[in-house]
Amino acid sequence: MALAKLDVVVLDCPDPRALAGFYAGVLGGTVEENPEDGSWVDLKVPGGPTLAFQQAPGFVPPRWPAPDHSQQFHLDLTVEDLDAAEKGVLELGAKPLDAEDRERTFRVYADPAGHPFCLCAC
Repeated sequence: MALAKLDVVVLDCPDPRALAGFYAGVLGGTVEENPEDGSWVDLKVPGGPTLAFQQAPGFVPPRWPAPDHSQQFHLDLTVEDLDAAEKGVLELGAKPLDAEDRERTFRVYADPAGHPFCLCAC
């Protein structure tokens, strides 16, 4: 029996509004800002857990791949068409990290704040 249910995945970043906008462009959903100070923004994703973005003034992006530094986490995002999804995330501001091997079923990118994520046609 589970002790808990996953509710929110939170990403530290320098600009919560901008990063929520990036992921809204990738995943769809509704961006909900904290009206008080903008230091926390939620992205309500259809059919999935909420992604939240928390302002971290001293944020240092993870390095990928870097065996001597933790990548902290990464998101695996399932797609139907890797080429079309790649085009879309690059237009939204992603940067390729490991996308040269076109025979693999996944490609690795960094979001605008530097967090790694994979597009997977698995």
